[in-house]
Amino acid sequence: MSIKQNTKKKKTNKIFIRLVYISLLLILVAAYVGQSYYKRIYAPCVVVEQGKELFLIPTGSDFEDVLIALEDGGYLSDVDGFKWVAKQKSFTTVKPGRYKLKHNWTNNDLVNTLRSGNQSPVRVTFNNIRTMAELAGAVSIYLECDSLTLLKTLNDEASFKNYGFDKASAPGLFIPNTYEFWWNTSPEAFIKRMHKEYLKFWTSKRLEQAKQIGLEPKEVSALAAIVDEETIKTDEKPDVAGLYINRLNKNMRLQADPTVKYAIGDFSIQRVLTKDLKTPSPYNTYLHAGLPPGPIRVPSVTGLEAVLNHTQHKYLYMCAKEDFSGYHNFAKTLKQHNANAAKFQRALNSNRIYR
Repeated sequence: MSIKQNTKKKKTNKIFIRLVYISLLLILVAAYVGQSYYKRIYAPCVVVEQGKELFLIPTGSDFEDVLIALEDGGYLSDVDGFKWVAKQKSFTTVKPGRYKLKHNWTNNDLVNTLRSGNQSPVRVTFNNIRTMAELAGAVSIYLECDSLTLLKTLNDEASFKNYGFDKASAPGLFIPNTYEFWWNTSPEAFIKRMHKEYLKFWTSKRLEQAKQIGLEPKEVSALAAIVDEETIKTDEKPDVAGLYINRLNKNMRLQADPTVKYAIGDFSIQRVLTKDLKTPSPYNTYLHAGLPPGPIRVPSVTGLEAVLNHTQHKYLYMCAKEDFSGYHNFAKTLKQHNANAAKFQRALNSNRIYR
């Protein structure tokens, strides 16, 4: 072999070795990049302690607000990785809400959830509500909006105009139940949803039942509210409803004590006095015939059903039982009623209940 050929062979070997080294280096770099890429995107790195699964993003938050909240909450074990994934996925538009996070999620899981707005709904329950203030307080516990903001909307007659309600009839719009809402539901959206649920409640069957007794749905609500205030006994509500329907059919004034308490503004009184019956108010059914302008409270479902499925009887009068059991003595005549009322008055006096 010539010297020239030997030299050429050596050069070829050196080039080959260099290529091997470069290839190995590229493989190592690719492995490192791949590992870093995997760690940032697919490796479990979201830390969720027990009791901290729900992550809230208030309305008006931007990406920096979300990042700070995640860091302060201890959710991120790889902050830079989260920021990098967020940038790659163009997570810039923040969607407020209530999100349920899972331990050992990846940054990819976290970004996908927050970016998509895939919220976890909150179950809102309200019942036994008298006033709009009570309703605002009960609902705001579950939602982002505070009770004062919600109450302001509930007290604004314009909030109900598009749904065919005014301030007087508005309490009847709310059907007590448990509903699923997004945490960041606005007061206006809350009312809109309640109107949707109201329409669901008033099925063709219930509308026909109301028609049969000569009442519109709003009037059913007004009467149901009185029934709810008259008795806490569910099994007695159809009897009470039947009594008031009898009075309406005979064009008799309802003379319902709860409407007097509403007019006075005090439901806590146990004894309605003669002077109370003269309280000037369109809600005072001792002074005004027919149903009051609207419900004196948010009617319960049992109250509404009691009116629609009231007991058929001939009673026209009722008075609380003297044993304070919560039930009532019913009467067909005023003479019978006066006797029942006398027994109750004696029981009040005996127990020194004067108001």
